[in-house]
Amino acid sequence: MTSVPTAVHDEQRAEAQAEPPITMFGPDFPYAYDDFLAHPAGIGSVPATEHGTEVAVIGGGLSGIIAAYELIKMGLKPVVYEADRIGGRLRTVGFEGCDESLTAEMGAMRFPPSSTAFQHYTDLVGLETKPFPNPLAPETPSTVVDLKGVSHYARTVQDLPEVYTEVMNAWNACIEEGADFSDMQRALRERDVPRIQEIWSRIVEKLDNQTFYGFLCESEAFKSFRHREIFGQVGFGTGGWDTDFPNSILEILRVVYTGADDDHRGIVGGSQQLPLRLWEREPEKIVHWPYGTSLAALHPGGEPRPAVTRLNRTAGNRITVTDAAGDIRTYAAAVFTAQSWMLLSKIACDDALFPIDHWTAIERTHYMESSKLFVPVDRPFWLDKDEETGRDAMSMTLTDRMTRGTYLLDNGPDAPAVICLSYTWCDDSLKWLPLDAKERMEVMLKSLGEIYPKVDIRQHIIGNPVTVSWENEPYFMGAFKANLPGHYRYQRRLFTHFMQDRLPEDKRGLFLAGDDISWTAGWAEGAVQTALNAVWGVMKQFGGGTDPSNPGPGDLYDDIAPVELPED
Repeated sequence: MTSVPTAVHDEQRAEAQAEPPITMFGPDFPYAYDDFLAHPAGIGSVPATEHGTEVAVIGGGLSGIIAAYELIKMGLKPVVYEADRIGGRLRTVGFEGCDESLTAEMGAMRFPPSSTAFQHYTDLVGLETKPFPNPLAPETPSTVVDLKGVSHYARTVQDLPEVYTEVMNAWNACIEEGADFSDMQRALRERDVPRIQEIWSRIVEKLDNQTFYGFLCESEAFKSFRHREIFGQVGFGTGGWDTDFPNSILEILRVVYTGADDDHRGIVGGSQQLPLRLWEREPEKIVHWPYGTSLAALHPGGEPRPAVTRLNRTAGNRITVTDAAGDIRTYAAAVFTAQSWMLLSKIACDDALFPIDHWTAIERTHYMESSKLFVPVDRPFWLDKDEETGRDAMSMTLTDRMTRGTYLLDNGPDAPAVICLSYTWCDDSLKWLPLDAKERMEVMLKSLGEIYPKVDIRQHIIGNPVTVSWENEPYFMGAFKANLPGHYRYQRRLFTHFMQDRLPEDKRGLFLAGDDISWTAGWAEGAVQTALNAVWGVMKQFGGGTDPSNPGPGDLYDDIAPVELPED
């Protein structure tokens, strides 16, 4: 997800720590996915007559692998199709010729503790996490804010000029007065569903047509253009907000309400380990299949099927899948977890797959661009002290220059390390698109050289850079969904698609999942939640159900359904 400012003061944060933890429990669909996963009764079952039935899972990203993992536990046979590599935007790469411990997170790299369903799976496969060094975070040695050619060195926001505190206070006031921030966070902490629904219904009706920037401009606290400009370029917590300014303010509120911007952690060894470990994992509780069966074991050679090239409906309302190898298989049910734009471009589809309103929602999906570039270095030289000032030689950097965000990632004081020279979004990402990795690096080193004239970054680089522009990735065409004003109705259609008793009978059997179907795209939690929705839908289609003591998302749907805005 893009950078997000800290929404509470330090004293407010300390007070919040004494309260129940905040989680991604709503606000659109306040269902406790973490409790659902932790319940000893499990998340459901299908009749024995359906055991061994094949279900297509299209897309081997986090959502697809979790859906497949839960389906195999129920005794179904997921057949996973993947066009590129297992992991999707959980993509961890190494540096050619360098130590294997040096990795770069090309997609998701920081995860909030409020992502509790996601954490269920990281704990399940035994992944270790550590604090992620966001700018101005407590674990970050130092931060440099560089705007309009002037740099400020800081360890906390209090070290910055007074105008930055004014901007932080303006943001706190803005979301309090315009979006009932404290009341909503209290309701989310207490999992007070009626109160969440009451607040959010009012907010959705009032703000669905409003941009993030328009929301700021309507606030008395942000009447100063200078404050809005600094907020957009720098923000607080993890960086600037201006790339999100055209998006719906509802997208931003979902993030700050649920603490998705706070206390990020990184996964030691890389986030791609999660889907890869689930792929190889032998579930402890499994029906029908012999103990020790994994997803990999059900796929010839331990690899997913190749890219899907065609999807169509056939007799009996079944889903027929054609893959890049020319293999054609027909399924009673399928789960589509790739980015939904693939249905418009890379995959030949029958119009009959979805109702026309759902096709409209897919076509209107708005994706944000994103680019990164990493280099390996010999050691965390940025911790060297400047003899004159006593400051760190280099810091986490927020700037209005081309690089925008620079992150310093070390593995210990004497070990080789990694620098994310630049992390950008939207228009800032498109500026890099014509350049290859080495050309990008040269521009970045020039920009950083102007901020740190005493530091020779180049002398510490020990390998070639690695880069990504997600808008140029053929199976993504963007980093993640970010709704524009007026898109709430479209997003609701996509998220609620798993409730297929609401659909015409001839439009059932194909279930949408993935983070762009979720309310919180860009966060792994959304991928997990929509995967579990789809699993519930498949289970119901095959005549299965949940234990009465652990109702699933569809069982409680009528009580917690997302706000429905009028269509007329």
